[in-house]
Amino acid sequence: MYLWIKAAHLISLIAWYAGLFYIFRLFVYHVKYKAKAGLPEVFEEMERKLMHIIMLPASLLTVATGVTLIVLNPEWMAQGWLHAKLTVLVFLFGYHGYASKVRKRFAQKDYFLSEKACRMINEVPTLILVVVVLLVVLKPF
Repeated sequence: MYLWIKAAHLISLIAWYAGLFYIFRLFVYHVKYKAKAGLPEVFEEMERKLMHIIMLPASLLTVATGVTLIVLNPEWMAQGWLHAKLTVLVFLFGYHGYASKVRKRFAQKDYFLSEKACRMINEVPTLILVVVVLLVVLKPF
């Protein structure tokens, strides 16, 4: 059963990350084409569906399976790498929440971020992914 839960954790994580990688890319084009008739509405629909149909369920399944893995391996709670990973994940959830805030403001035509800012913010999940993978694979402490 453990390997099935681990597989579900990785699958849901990959699905969630696909959305995290894509959402700010959509925002880049949303800002870029905000004055084109009909395009902002298309981007709003794409962003809403990405957040609610893919990212939210995948993030919840990632958390559920992650907690299950910890329950099945309680000795992990004494290991520093897990504490570091969980701390880093706080930033990932913050990124997800910020993307939700941006989506809502863009839907109200409040384009408070530039195209360049969206491009830069789009790199955050990659940095977090690198740290998390290194912590999980190398278990440095």
